Amino acid sequence: MTDDTRSFDASDRPEFLPAEGPRPGWGNPAGGPAPQYRRPGPEFTPHHTTGPYQDPFGDQYGQPPGPPPTQPAGPPPPVNAYGMGPSWAPPPGGAPPQPSRDTRDGKGPRTGLMAFLAVLIALVAGAAGSYGTYLLSGSSAGLDPNYVIPSAPAGTTARPPESVAGVASKVLPSVVSLEVRGGSESGTGSGFLIKGGYIVTNNHVVAVASTGGEIRIKFSNRKSTTARIVGRDPNSDIAVVKPEETFGSPEVALGNSDSMVVGDPVIAIGSPLGLTGTVTTGIVSSLNRPVEAGGESGRDSALINAIQTDAAINPGNSGGPLVNARGEVIGVNSAIATLGSGSSLGGQTGSIGLGFAIPVNQVRRIAEELITTGSARTSRIGISIDQQYQGQGVRIAAQAERGVEPVTPDGPADKAGLRPGDVILEVDGQPVSDSRELIVTIRSKAPGDQVVFKYQRAGSDRTTTVTIGAAPAPSAQPS
Repeated sequence: MTDDTRSFDASDRPEFLPAEGPRPGWGNPAGGPAPQYRRPGPEFTPHHTTGPYQDPFGDQYGQPPGPPPTQPAGPPPPVNAYGMGPSWAPPPGGAPPQPSRDTRDGKGPRTGLMAFLAVLIALVAGAAGSYGTYLLSGSSAGLDPNYVIPSAPAGTTARPPESVAGVASKVLPSVVSLEVRGGSESGTGSGFLIKGGYIVTNNHVVAVASTGGEIRIKFSNRKSTTARIVGRDPNSDIAVVKPEETFGSPEVALGNSDSMVVGDPVIAIGSPLGLTGTVTTGIVSSLNRPVEAGGESGRDSALINAIQTDAAINPGNSGGPLVNARGEVIGVNSAIATLGSGSSLGGQTGSIGLGFAIPVNQVRRIAEELITTGSARTSRIGISIDQQYQGQGVRIAAQAERGVEPVTPDGPADKAGLRPGDVILEVDGQPVSDSRELIVTIRSKAPGDQVVFKYQRAGSDRTTTVTIGAAPAPSAQPS
């Protein structure tokens, strides 16, 4: 064997016995110099029993042929030193050395194998890293290829008849939208179908078509047809038109507006801003509100004794129904209060929660008269009002103006005993504070109705019953 220097850990070989001092008679089997085993510190020669043995790197050593070299004197090893069992310890100078693997003699791992293992480990580590990155990045990005949102449980569109949805589904088939053209003007509005295939709407919706224009009606089933004006009343802002076909649409039920009280729930249906079939809800926020309704330019304006509501009403709702919780029409939407003009929608502003409807009891009478005669009567009592009076109530003028007597001779007021200068305080128990309130209150009554007036004369309060009369009816002008 050639001279070779190796590092070696005696704990790897149980053949080594505890050292008790120098042992004679062993060395290199070939008779050469004994191999040197190096540790950090002084050199030493391992002690071995007689007979062949395999060194940690595979070399065979036989019976030592002669005495070993003289060993340097040193202190005895400590008892139970680490790594070699009882009564053995390495020579002084450090811990047992670790064997190094030498590939020069072909006995350890080769460079190619080590390179292959390095590549394999790199691939495995890369794959593991990529998968870990996917898990981390996928989770943080919210991606999950197996993610599914559960389907909603089976539902139903059926609603109780008394609910808003139930009332709307009942009334919507009877509500129509109108497109009106006449000369250089055009507009849109709403209406509703009543008995006999007639449609009720506002006068200011159809007025532009009264001199040869065109009216087209669109029903909730998306079918449309033309219509003609049966009659219109500028004083009440009510008109009736007759479509060529109704396509089987149902008529709406008319209720009793006198039974409504403040706080009752109501629903407005129509085509605001051209959006057909729009439903809004609210309450009756006031009653007997004197409001001026009519054309945008002031043409054909009317004073109405309106139902006030906070249900959203916008341009295009005009002529549509205001219904109660039973789906009965209790008013015709006719006007809205605004904070001013200048919006982008034709100079009109939207709803601010103050909408006004003509009470259906007045609408019923006007519609009947328009259908039967082509015109409607305007209720009156035959007095002139003192517009300069600033006190409580409404005072009848004291003297004639422009040849008109303060109290029309033989008129309803004259027959009831009212005189010039009398101050009217209440009508049917409802206080009146100005001329507008008195006018709309009288116009809301039908000719022939008897109404109790409370008035003041010469400082004393009195009452009288007035039978409502009517102004001369204008000639019928159906188109």
